[in-house]
Amino acid sequence: MKRVPKPVFFIVALLILAFTFTAVFGIAYYNGDNKVTVFKGINDIRWGIDIRGGVEATFKPADGYDATDEQLDSAKSIIELRMVSQGITDYELYADKGSDRIIVRFPWKSDDEEHNAVDAINEISSTAQLTFRPGKEYETTDIDSNGEYVYKTPKGDTQTVLMDGSSVKSAEAQVYQDNNGEAQYVVSLELTDDGAKTFADITSTYLNQTVSIWMDDIMLSAPTVQATITDGKAQISGDFTADEATALANKINAGALPFQLETANYGQVSPTLGENSLTAMAVAGIIAIIVVSLIMIFFYRLPGLIAVISLCGQMGLTIAAVSGFFTTIPSFTMTLPGIAGMILSIGMGVDCNVITAERIKEELRTGRTLDSALEKGTKNSLSAIIDGNMTVVIVSIILMLVFGPANILSVIFGESTTGTIYAFGYTLLVGVISNFIMGIFLTRLMLRSAAGYKFLRHKWLFGGAKNGK
Repeated sequence: MKRVPKPVFFIVALLILAFTFTAVFGIAYYNGDNKVTVFKGINDIRWGIDIRGGVEATFKPADGYDATDEQLDSAKSIIELRMVSQGITDYELYADKGSDRIIVRFPWKSDDEEHNAVDAINEISSTAQLTFRPGKEYETTDIDSNGEYVYKTPKGDTQTVLMDGSSVKSAEAQVYQDNNGEAQYVVSLELTDDGAKTFADITSTYLNQTVSIWMDDIMLSAPTVQATITDGKAQISGDFTADEATALANKINAGALPFQLETANYGQVSPTLGENSLTAMAVAGIIAIIVVSLIMIFFYRLPGLIAVISLCGQMGLTIAAVSGFFTTIPSFTMTLPGIAGMILSIGMGVDCNVITAERIKEELRTGRTLDSALEKGTKNSLSAIIDGNMTVVIVSIILMLVFGPANILSVIFGESTTGTIYAFGYTLLVGVISNFIMGIFLTRLMLRSAAGYKFLRHKWLFGGAKNGK
C-alpha cells in the first residue's frame, strides 16, 4: 500500500470539521447597521412553505390595463425567472387569462422574521424598468427602512429616456474595497452590442454632466460622466447591501414586466407541518447523528471514527450547496422532501463507509497485514459503492428534470409537475456527490494516513482480532 504522510490525517480531519462548522453557522459581521455575510450558513436557508409558511398573492394589470394572453404569459415567465434567480424553487404560479390574473404562492425570505407580506410581494412584482436619464431632477423624496433618502419620480429633462434595460446583456452584483477599506457593493452591467454603441454616444454627449440611473420611478444613482465609455460596461452604485445588489442584478437579468402589476388580494400561508416543526426536525436530526456516530465507532473503531468525520463533511457540503455558501452555486429553497433527500444521502454515506470497513475487517480475518488489508479492502469495496451511488445520481437527475422549475414534462402535464419534489432530487444529488468526495476519497486518504502512526497500527483498531498487531 502506498503510504500517505502521517500529518495528512489530522490536517484533513481538522479542515473537514472547520468547513462543516462554517457551513452550518456561517460567518458574518456588521458594518455599521449593515450585516455583511462572508459565508452563508443554515440560518440563511430559505425554508419551504411546508416548513415555514409563505405568501399567497393575486396580481392584476394596474389602472384597468387590458393585457393580452401573450403579455400575461410574458409577465408570468418574468416572475418565475425572478423567483428562480433568488433560489425560490418551492412555488406555485398560474396565469388566469380569463380574468387577467396571475396567482403566485411562495415561501418567506430567510431573514423575514416579521412575515411582512407586502415586502415579500414587492420582491417579485415590481415592474423593474431600468432607464438611463439626463440630469437628476426628481419630484418627491421618501425615506426607506434603513433611514436613507429615496428620490422618486423624474421631472424636467430627467423625464427623457436615453437608454433602457433592453440594452443590458447581463448584470452582476460585485464588491470592492473603497479607500477606507470598507466593502462597497455595486451592480456591474454588460451591454449588448447595440447598447454599447448607444452608451458610448450618451457618455460622449453628456461628458462632464450627470446621467442618472432609475429603476421604475426610483433613482438608483446619479454619477457624473468622466469619460466616453466604449467597452460596453457600466456600473450602478448606491450604498447597496450585498442582498440589495444581488436582488437588483436579478431583476435586471429577469427583465421588466410588460405592464405594471397591482395586488388584487394577498394573504399568509401557514406551514403545513406546524410552527415548531423545524425545531423538532433539528433536534431529531442531532439525536440521530449522535446515535449513528456512536454505533459506527463502537462497531468499526478507527474506521468508524473516520467515517463520522467524513459524514460531518458530507453534511456540511450539502448544507453549503443549499444555503448559497459557494458564490457559484445559488441558494436553494429547502422543503420537507429536500430534508428527506439529505437524510437519505447521509444514509448512503453511512452505507459507503460500512462497506469499506467490513471489507477491511474481512481482509484482516484472512491474516493479511494491516497495509495489505487496507489496500485490498478499500479496492474491493469501491465497485459496489460506485454502482449504488451512480444509480441514485441518475434517479436524482431525472427527478430534477421532471419536477424542476423548467421541467421537461411541463408541456405535457403543465405547471403541476413543479413543486417540492425538486428539492428531494437536488439534495439527494448533492449528498451523493458529497459522498463521493468524503466517503470515497477523503475517508481512504485518512485511513492510509492514520495507519502510518505506530500507536495506531493495531489490527484491532481497524476491526481485527483483539491481540492483532
